[in-house]
Amino acid sequence: MNPKVVIVTPPFTQLNTPYPASAYLKGFLNTKGITSVQWDLGIEVILELFSSKGLSALFEDVYRTGYTMESENAVRIIQLRSEYIQTIDHVILFLQGKLPELAHRIVQGHFLPEASRFNQLDDLDWAFGRMGIQDKAKHLATLYLEDLSDFIQLCVDSHFGFSRYAEHLGRSAHSFDDIYDLLNSPPSYIDQILLKLLAGKLNLISPKLVAISVPFPGNLLSAFRIAQWIKNHRPEIKLAMGGGFPNTELRSVSDVRVFEFFDFISLDDGEAPIEHIIEYLDGKRPIELLKRTFVLQDKKVSYSNLSLNKDYSQADTGTPDYSDLLMDQYISVIEMANPMHSLWSDGTWNKLTMAHGCYWGKCTFCDISLDYIKVYEPITASLLCDRMEALIRQNGIRGFHFVDEAAPPALMRALALEIIRRKLVVSWWTNIRFEKNFTKDLCLLLSASGCIAVSGGLEVASDRLLDLIKKGVTVSQVAQVTRNFSEANIMVHAYLMYGFPTQTKQEIMDSLEMVRQLFELNVLQSAFWHQFAMTAHSPVGLRPQDFGIQKYNTDIGAFANNDMEYIDPLGIDYSQFSFGLKKSLLNYMHGIGFEFPLQDWFDMKVPKTKVDRDFILNAIQESPFVEIKSSAKIIFLGGAPLLKSVHKIKKGQSMEYIELTFHTKVSTIVLLLESNEARWLLQILLKLSIGPSEVLTFEDVKNDYMSYGLGAFDVLWFGKEMDQLREAGLLLVV
Repeated sequence: MNPKVVIVTPPFTQLNTPYPASAYLKGFLNTKGITSVQWDLGIEVILELFSSKGLSALFEDVYRTGYTMESENAVRIIQLRSEYIQTIDHVILFLQGKLPELAHRIVQGHFLPEASRFNQLDDLDWAFGRMGIQDKAKHLATLYLEDLSDFIQLCVDSHFGFSRYAEHLGRSAHSFDDIYDLLNSPPSYIDQILLKLLAGKLNLISPKLVAISVPFPGNLLSAFRIAQWIKNHRPEIKLAMGGGFPNTELRSVSDVRVFEFFDFISLDDGEAPIEHIIEYLDGKRPIELLKRTFVLQDKKVSYSNLSLNKDYSQADTGTPDYSDLLMDQYISVIEMANPMHSLWSDGTWNKLTMAHGCYWGKCTFCDISLDYIKVYEPITASLLCDRMEALIRQNGIRGFHFVDEAAPPALMRALALEIIRRKLVVSWWTNIRFEKNFTKDLCLLLSASGCIAVSGGLEVASDRLLDLIKKGVTVSQVAQVTRNFSEANIMVHAYLMYGFPTQTKQEIMDSLEMVRQLFELNVLQSAFWHQFAMTAHSPVGLRPQDFGIQKYNTDIGAFANNDMEYIDPLGIDYSQFSFGLKKSLLNYMHGIGFEFPLQDWFDMKVPKTKVDRDFILNAIQESPFVEIKSSAKIIFLGGAPLLKSVHKIKKGQSMEYIELTFHTKVSTIVLLLESNEARWLLQILLKLSIGPSEVLTFEDVKNDYMSYGLGAFDVLWFGKEMDQLREAGLLLVV
């Protein structure tokens, strides 16, 4: 097959799983009968480099070009080069899941050569337990790879990184000069590997279009290198760029030099733009009728967006197609001994989206003016499950990462019900808002469907600032929601922010104390701090005066324009808090350091926290009154009970009771009910079990009970028997 389109993900995104953009586009092109092939050149470069052949060539290059003797670590790796060459193929096979028995040799020691990354090795027995052999070995093998990565950065290519390449060149690159200069310099060692792989692939096919997805700044330089090679060696092929980086950074690009490499740069949803580009190349559409696409006309950059065609609905974009990708060759790594944190790097995940955009769409630090967030469109739970089943048939992978901006609770509930209804055995996780609708019962339902983790924004962990950024939550509410997830055995990761406009030093330390308490009480398992950056498309960037700040430099660059400089009247150098915040968090994620005063994490004087030491404990012990809505769904996840007739003498009369024994996966619950109530309960539980029929509401169940003439339903619902039945799987979800 000679594909019309090649979709490329340039180095580097993730080692363990493909970035989903190419699979989304290929799935869409399938619906249009347009032949395509996709390449993740990041994983292919990694596999080429981290092999016995690749490391042999690497060490030879270092010897040929010379290396610094100033780095003791580099010298050590050079001296151990034969050990690295001898072990690398086996380590990669192990991290691909193809050589699990190697774990025992790795954890026993004296198999992997060790350099500086092993100097701060965790207590592995504490971190993984005595039987966590596979995870221990993955962690050690990860350190081994990171040692080699450090060596490559120092001696071969300073831009190298496993999940990014020359990232700093793409960040806030108002001018194209630095990237252009590099592109006019000889390719780096890593570039040479990339371009050799590219040449080998393109020598076999003759596509009309190569579409390069650039999700992050760290993919940018490699994307231009790929485009440069194609322009020089296969000039008949046209090139397009799309993805997260141009969507946010290149919305005002005007530098004509960019179009020495690319013919088209498209913004936002890629389905309609790529279809239009193909129609243009086929002579079926004039260039003026492209959709959200920059082109070069009359030696000037112009924006072509006169198409009258609407964007495709999420129901019509097709099922993502991961074929062509080397799904069995991705590398699972564990960078730190934290099970939640490892989800981003351990295991291969099918990536899907529950809903386009964000249902909340109010956070003032977020790019809510852009369509990828502003335009909200959910997919039905039925269609989502259809796509999940299609992907399982395609690649056999039953793990799913829903990459939503924030998955809506109602759709998560519907998805969980549909998964259980279809009896799918899957594991899934997603990003959420910590909103009050995530009740204990909803979290239990999500867990029963296979939800293993959620991530969400706690951000500034301060009620004043949460209100300022319009997050729509309070710290107490976040604590209660994280408790609900944690008690349902769903791990929780929090995104944290410092340096938001007007945030004081006191508020930073108070936020850290909130985070400390959340970890200490184990309602939060993982987190990440990042420093606030003002972006051009956020409410803060669009109206900085509303947040007490002013833009520092209002010039619009000819290349990338997103991150903005500003003046905060408080004059705080927020970067000075970075090391202490991250150091404390690293300890908290390992379950240690809670007893240390916050001052101990910093090398400068910081304010003492004013947060009560029991603030989070008090918050999670609260049981706020939740009004039961008549439309709330009642679900029973348990099985049929064993029955036993029991007679009791009450006031001289023999009364008939029925003993119901429910066996759950972890316990046994015994209820004793008057016979009529028991018979009603047995028939209603059958209706409440998830099946093809519609889930009953609270009102439905109440009316059914009343039709039996059994008395006041509220007396039963709030009685001890129903409390026991909840332990057997009775849920009320809003």
